[in-house]
Amino acid sequence: MNAPQSTTMLHGCGTAIVTPFTVSGAIDEAALRALVEWQVVAGVHMVVPCGSTGEAATLTPAEHRRVVEITVEQVNGRIPVVAGAGSNDTQRAIAMSREMRAIGATHLLQVTPMYNKPPQRALIAHFRAIADACDLPIVLYNVPGRTAVNMEAATTLTLAQDPRFVAVKEASGNLSQMTTIIRERPSGFAVLSGDDSFTLALMAHGGEGVISVVSNVAPARMVALCEAMSRQELPLARQLDAALAPLVDACFVESNPIPAKAMLAMMGRVQDVVRAPLVPLADALRASVRDVLVQASLLS
Repeated sequence: MNAPQSTTMLHGCGTAIVTPFTVSGAIDEAALRALVEWQVVAGVHMVVPCGSTGEAATLTPAEHRRVVEITVEQVNGRIPVVAGAGSNDTQRAIAMSREMRAIGATHLLQVTPMYNKPPQRALIAHFRAIADACDLPIVLYNVPGRTAVNMEAATTLTLAQDPRFVAVKEASGNLSQMTTIIRERPSGFAVLSGDDSFTLALMAHGGEGVISVVSNVAPARMVALCEAMSRQELPLARQLDAALAPLVDACFVESNPIPAKAMLAMMGRVQDVVRAPLVPLADALRASVRDVLVQASLLS
């Protein structure tokens, strides 16, 4: 299958979608299809399978391929599919990237290598090697809280000069770093927040949107926030952001995606199953998380 090549700048709300599992631990294909369809109908601007939220670290290569394959089939060309294909082994990332292209992903999400702690020049070499081996546009992913390495603004900007790198998902938590990238990037390179709580601030500084966790449970609301910011309707965006804040907080009361899966299970959309070493949401937190959903009119 030839993957479609998009020249449209990535923008708006992308959902870092959870991977639903059955009680036995297998991929719940029906739940995944329904979840993807709900996201598309709700207006999200891209779907991002097999990232951190999708528990990619515990998927087998065959499962990883199947999750992206189902997502591509269900999306059916309506919005971009930004497939996670990262690894701390460059050759493994290359092999996975080629797989993602073969099954129809439109973009790759490439995270900085975890555990190895490569220096900045090694990050550049790693990402360029992937781009040389696979011709899909690449979204860089900087999440030092998970990888133990921060991709500095200068490194992102160096890669951004190459048109094969089309965006960065910035989850450093460092607004100064994000705004430096926004200010100095070349035309056509998108800056997307990797943290829901930074969406309004990043877009106020000129960023394009967010790859979101909370949009798993409230896709239309995060879409509305991104679109209000795109229209520069700041008072409305502030109202939407304030209304979303309790949901954002609830999504991170424990390690992502534990709370998001618990919330989706309460909503009847997935089973409350995560893979070890993750465990389901602590019992002591369930009532407060449920209350947030009720207050947000997402659960009766």
